[in-house]
Amino acid sequence: MYTTGFQATNFALAVNIINEMRNWRVSEELLKKEEQRYLENKNEGCTIFLGYTSNLVSSGVRESIRYLVQHKKVSCIVTTAGGIEEDIIKCLDHTYLGSFELDGSELRKKGLNRIGNLLIPNNNYCKFEDWIIPILDALLEEQKKENKIWTPSSIIHRLGKEINNEESICYWAYKNEIPIFCPALTDGSLGDMIYFHSFRNPGLIIDIAVDIRLINTISVRAKCTGMIILGGGIVKHHIANANLMRNGADYAVYINTGQEFDGSDSGARPDEAVSWGKIKPDAKMVKLYTDASIVFPLIVAVTFAKN
Repeated sequence: MYTTGFQATNFALAVNIINEMRNWRVSEELLKKEEQRYLENKNEGCTIFLGYTSNLVSSGVRESIRYLVQHKKVSCIVTTAGGIEEDIIKCLDHTYLGSFELDGSELRKKGLNRIGNLLIPNNNYCKFEDWIIPILDALLEEQKKENKIWTPSSIIHRLGKEINNEESICYWAYKNEIPIFCPALTDGSLGDMIYFHSFRNPGLIIDIAVDIRLINTISVRAKCTGMIILGGGIVKHHIANANLMRNGADYAVYINTGQEFDGSDSGARPDEAVSWGKIKPDAKMVKLYTDASIVFPLIVAVTFAKN
């Protein structure tokens, strides 16, 4: 596939780069320096940051992501609020396949919300509200009684525990102690629930400063880092900015359809991140211009799931 050209070549490059991430180990050169921190963790691999947007969890790509988390193939995750709530909601009820051409006003009358060609009934969000409000009550109670400091990642950890469903990404992240960071936790139905809860039982405080210290520290302490980013926006920049704290990632694979002509971070190629110090100048990097719902399951199959 490498010699095919166009995005087929970039697909092959992405596979090769991800396999290099997976197989990276501390070099003999570093071991010969007898630095204690290397000798203690000489078998430690590359710290892999996985980022994805919510629409991929709405789609069947959720199963590929869940596989990675279930089998401890990634080190930490950054996603959006939708990436959390859609994962939970799918444990409560179904998402349906529709069409991109369905009429929005007719769907509104029927209580159906469209995500591309996927449909989510309003009732799914009602079930989500019934499920999460008692959990928010419990978080507030622990905050008051135990002076517990809640962060987006610790709330997501708790949601993974409470959903207790092996189909869930959040469940396996909880089970395997893989942090999920969500810097825009309030941007979605999850934020709606926090808003509603603030009227009926006010006082819950969520500290984002703790999480930014945590994700940046993971990056700084890593001997090698790789970024796999599906989509753009906040998940892309949050991971890249964490890697700035260590003078850049060693590997980077972007999968999105964004274009750079408008100056957006979402559309930027990896080389732009090099100029900011978010990716190292000698890093292995590629941007695959395609729909992640097509290629990411294939990439997982020939990298993380191979053999």
